[in-house]
Amino acid sequence: MSTPTSTTVSATPRRQRIMCGIMAAVIFGVMLVVSILLKTHTTGVIAFRTSDQVATTGLGIAMAAATVYLSRARVDADASGVRVRNIVGTHTLPWSAVRAVRFDEDSPWASLLLVDDDELSVLAVQAADGERAVRAVEGLRTLLAASRSDGVVSTESHPAT
Repeated sequence: MSTPTSTTVSATPRRQRIMCGIMAAVIFGVMLVVSILLKTHTTGVIAFRTSDQVATTGLGIAMAAATVYLSRARVDADASGVRVRNIVGTHTLPWSAVRAVRFDEDSPWASLLLVDDDELSVLAVQAADGERAVRAVEGLRTLLAASRSDGVVSTESHPAT
């Protein structure tokens, strides 16, 4: 392993990105088929036009984009600190603001315990990703330990049971 000062950690939710990509493709595909078939069906009262087809396709694009947006979570960390991008919002923290990296057995994702007794979810490190998530948490803990002047990391953690 490289020296702690040159170690970096980057993680994204792999399984979530795959699922969101598949769901976005299905959503767009269904909306495209609906928009193509829209002119061939009528309710008897309303006649659908080309503008309705375009609007339906646009709605499909918007819904697919929103689904892909759900997978934007990412964590990047180095010796200077950690940058957590969740679905809404990005947090850049120095290691001095982080008390511990937590990833309980029954937790769906990792979290950072902050020195002000707050907790920041790290949606990029998800239990569904298995070994990739474990490696990311170990890397974050290594960087946290390296940031401490005495090398002692808080072992405070809530029991997983």
